[in-house]
Amino acid sequence: MTWKFWQRRDDTIGPDPTETHPLGDGLGAGSPASSNSPSTRLFTSLTSIAGIYLLAAVALGIWWSQEPDRFDIETATAGLAPQSGDDQTTGNLTTATTITIAKTLLEKPGGYLTNDLFPPGIWLDNIPSWEMGALTMLRDTARVYRNDFARSQSQSAEDPNLAEAEGKFFFNNNSWFLPDTEGEYKAGIVYFQNYLDLLSNRSANEAQFYARSDNLQAWLAAMETRLGSLSQRLSASVGKRQLDTSLAGDANASQSTATPADQMVQTPWLEIDNVFYEARGFTWALLHLLEAVERDFGEVLDKKAARVSVRQIIRELEPTQETLWSPMVLNGDGFGLVSNHSLIMASHISRANAAIIDLRALLAQG
Repeated sequence: MTWKFWQRRDDTIGPDPTETHPLGDGLGAGSPASSNSPSTRLFTSLTSIAGIYLLAAVALGIWWSQEPDRFDIETATAGLAPQSGDDQTTGNLTTATTITIAKTLLEKPGGYLTNDLFPPGIWLDNIPSWEMGALTMLRDTARVYRNDFARSQSQSAEDPNLAEAEGKFFFNNNSWFLPDTEGEYKAGIVYFQNYLDLLSNRSANEAQFYARSDNLQAWLAAMETRLGSLSQRLSASVGKRQLDTSLAGDANASQSTATPADQMVQTPWLEIDNVFYEARGFTWALLHLLEAVERDFGEVLDKKAARVSVRQIIRELEPTQETLWSPMVLNGDGFGLVSNHSLIMASHISRANAAIIDLRALLAQG
């Protein structure tokens, strides 16, 4: 007689613990999907590939986010126009520097990123903003080349290579295909190189570079306008009340539509770092061109004792290229505890802009 009725042989609650069972008769023994099934292996493979791709994209993104270093204008000129020392043709340094700036846009780590459609390029916004700043400097200089540097007077014919180059550099900066932005900018570089080759050929006079005071003033006027705009946009990072001074100084002036006499001006929070890196790109290109202009317009500057003024502008702009140690652009408020990188950048740019205004006034004197 069995007194322990819960240990009946026909018990259906569970297996008899006193009986032995073969290995594998566990919870998953009867499952229809095994861990070695094709679908599981496919999922594991796809997950591994996606993980490796993301890690590689992040690593590439960090590398591509490094801003280009400054280059030596003498070395750059030697590679593009093989003349050295005092034998340099007037305009060679400025032209070769302009070409090198354009090449850096396309040949830096990651290449040209503004028009990228795939990771990691599409994830990045700091370097594309930097590219926009350098490109703005390049476009302004190409226009001054076409209208001023290569023309002896307003009624003279423009250089055909420079006319083509300007159009190429003003092409849409965000075109990925048909035609692509890189292809158009490369064509602009070729036209500038053709101009430099003709300029360096002293046996011919097909291309000219006129290092005159009025030409230099025209280029400085373009730089003054750009630096003033960047300074205002950087200063607006914290927001400020601004009076409308559009018609100040001219009692008879008018404008197309009315604007508020007092308004709040502030850069959107998501655009603060974009403006900051655009300013860094513009000043990076401007520093190199100022060094070249000091050499090519040396006689004009020495006549006005203004060479030291150009060097002071360069010195004011050099801090804009210092390493940003913070992982992000800080935007502290006024005299708060947190730094404001935009205001620091605006300070350096404003001082350089003031020096450019003084230099233009000095050159304008007879």
